[in-house]
Amino acid sequence: MRFKFFFIAVMMFPLGTLAQRDDFGTILSVEAEHKVNKKLSFGIEAEMRTRDDVKTVDRWSVGVDASYKLTSWLKASAGYFFLYDNNEKYSYYDADDVEVTKGILDVGTLKRSAEYWGCRHRFQVSLTGSYKLGKFDFSLRERAQYTYKPERTIDHRTIYFDEDEEEYMAEGFSDGISHTYKSKDKMVLRSRLQAEYKTKGFPITPYASVELFNGLDLQKVRYTVGYDYKINKQHSMGLYYRYQHVNSDDDNETNRHYVGLSYQLKF
Repeated sequence: MRFKFFFIAVMMFPLGTLAQRDDFGTILSVEAEHKVNKKLSFGIEAEMRTRDDVKTVDRWSVGVDASYKLTSWLKASAGYFFLYDNNEKYSYYDADDVEVTKGILDVGTLKRSAEYWGCRHRFQVSLTGSYKLGKFDFSLRERAQYTYKPERTIDHRTIYFDEDEEEYMAEGFSDGISHTYKSKDKMVLRSRLQAEYKTKGFPITPYASVELFNGLDLQKVRYTVGYDYKINKQHSMGLYYRYQHVNSDDDNETNRHYVGLSYQLKF
């Protein structure tokens, strides 16, 4: 009965929070793990994300990692991920723009936008400590993550105000001028606290976690609830809900609700 209430809560929670009208997306992932021995294992993962209420593909990614069990309660891992992002860039008129000072446009009016695909390279190292208390498994993962985004030149940007006609167009038009976005890198510390509830002989493992992304300040928080279903010794699937709260607009990210579906293979 407790499991039934948990699953109902997991499925209903997204419906209630969606009323806030943050963005909504999905995450689909496939993972494979090869256990070399009791301590060492290697893995590969592919993922697709959507945004804009599932209307837009947000990101494709593929990555590899290796993990080593240092002790019965401590594990170390390292990995590399290649990310292919659908970027959206926007700029808005501020009080210093001529069009605003002349009273033609208001502060905050959309000025330019661009949408383009670009890649990122991500490297990460992690330490995960775990502790078992009855049927609960608690874990704390500390991950140092470095991401490099190469320079990218696009053919044009969309502008919304015609200076010659002094006319603003909501749909905008191409300026026909190439623009280069400079390379950038970013280092964050990701701290994730997770709790799992395991019952021997029961194939479903519910869990909940909270993860903090820290740079010079708190940049992002992710809350996740879900469960994994063990089909057999090799195959399992997972279903989860995630809410992402963003404190920084550095990557044009936004508060977003996700529903995720995963498949795991162990061999």
